[in-house]
Amino acid sequence: MVDLAPTPARAARPSPQGGHRRQGRHGIGRIALRAGVIAYVGLLVAWPVALVFWNTFADGLAPVVETFTDPLVLASLRLTAIAAAWSVALNVVFGVAVSLLIVRYEFPGKRLLNAILDLPLSVSPVVVGLSIVLVYETTRGVFGVPLAAAGIQVLFSTPGIILATTFVAMPLVIREIVPVLTEVGTDQEQAARSLGASAPQTFWRITIPAIRWGLTYGVVLCLARSIGEFGAVKIVSGNLIGQTQTATLMVEQMYFDFDQEQAFAIAALLATVSIIAIVVVSVLRSRAERKGTS
Repeated sequence: MVDLAPTPARAARPSPQGGHRRQGRHGIGRIALRAGVIAYVGLLVAWPVALVFWNTFADGLAPVVETFTDPLVLASLRLTAIAAAWSVALNVVFGVAVSLLIVRYEFPGKRLLNAILDLPLSVSPVVVGLSIVLVYETTRGVFGVPLAAAGIQVLFSTPGIILATTFVAMPLVIREIVPVLTEVGTDQEQAARSLGASAPQTFWRITIPAIRWGLTYGVVLCLARSIGEFGAVKIVSGNLIGQTQTATLMVEQMYFDFDQEQAFAIAALLATVSIIAIVVVSVLRSRAERKGTS
């Protein structure tokens, strides 16, 4: 007797050739995407920076040594280091405090505060410099007039440069700490308080270790941004040679004065500081992650 019942349809099996073909297309797509990203980063970042170093040492070490024995260059580097150090210190203290306020507390105007914190990243540094001038000028400034009466000069001096540098780098520490604080939560802090730890003990033993890598990256970004600031500093400093001229302003002056070898040497030094800081932090973080997973 013949069985006339319909047989169930068999599931279609992908042919080996079709699977290999799709994998090949995906492999080509990944390679093309990788090549495009590498080319983009190389042409936009790596190549120009490499050209700076190439031009720095194109004529040997003699021009570089001569550059960094120039008293005016050393004065500009010293001023840049002072401004960057103050900027990092102030932004670390302010950044940790504001990050804790944003993550741990609810209050009216929280969204507005979040928006204001991003202003230094969205507003041109030149606008920032002009705003500082309007606030601290000695004839009409809200703070400038009483400070001038007390014998304190902000504009065209080191305090003005520190103020401008701190302002433009302000959000960098905060934006690195806030996500980390949000992720770690408050369980460990509450446990420490329940065991009798005081607020300072909880902060130094629980909160700071939990956010150390976010804080470290924020410090590195703040340092790199501070030593490379140009627009706001040029407005508030007056670019006085040997007095209020930072390293970036010195690079501009030497380049337009056709002392391009010295300009490239200073620019290479600034780039080297930023690159070393980022590499060191990346290496330390990778080692810490390997220890954590082992």
